[in-house]
Amino acid sequence: MKTPYTCEKLIQDFTDLGIEKGDTLFIHSSFKSLGPIEDGADTVISALEETVGQDGLILMPTFSLLPSREERVASWDIDKTPSTVGWLTEFFRQMPGTYRSDHYSHAVAARGRNAEAFVADHLRREGYQSPWDLHPWGKTYGTHSPMFRAYKANAKLLMIGVDYDTSTYIHLVEVIHWNKRLTNDADATFIGLKRPELGAFWEGLAKLKQGRVGDSDCRLFHIKTYVNTLLREVEHNPGPYVG
Repeated sequence: MKTPYTCEKLIQDFTDLGIEKGDTLFIHSSFKSLGPIEDGADTVISALEETVGQDGLILMPTFSLLPSREERVASWDIDKTPSTVGWLTEFFRQMPGTYRSDHYSHAVAARGRNAEAFVADHLRREGYQSPWDLHPWGKTYGTHSPMFRAYKANAKLLMIGVDYDTSTYIHLVEVIHWNKRLTNDADATFIGLKRPELGAFWEGLAKLKQGRVGDSDCRLFHIKTYVNTLLREVEHNPGPYVG
């Protein structure tokens, strides 16, 4: 049986990947991709917290992506509704000292510096509209949403053992693209984008860092650069990416 990875080993791997003290990280993850971990998910979170330090902030999606909007609404409880996007996110959500935004489907959880304030305003309704907006909740990707705040803060996106199918920030690309079109045409329809194709385009630009954490192939890059670059590509060359 393979020797489990220790917290110290994960800290070194995260540091080698390019995570720095004071970073704000938004993390998509496959816990099982990491391989055997001494003391499990708690060790992964501890390693991340040690790597970003006391001035860092860790964000994870704790989405409730049940099959229908009606199911998501009926089951939503900010304190109890489980995350459906991986074990690491669900473990993270349940940890004492983790704060979660209030959104029936696209809630985000946070730990670290100013975590509570960072996710506190998801009920506000300023900013971009999206297909997932639903009263009484706020704008899913609006000005005060955690994912938009991370984009504006030049946070980094960490992908642990996942591919671009998990890249929810492509929704932000879609939303900005739609809202720009709405300024010229009130009847403009929302356009879904092909995540694997956009991921392949992004990878070809070499604006990311790649490396191994435990057994997992990981990627790290700045969210603002990612979103803005994909948006420009979609605006100037939509053909390959329109779903």
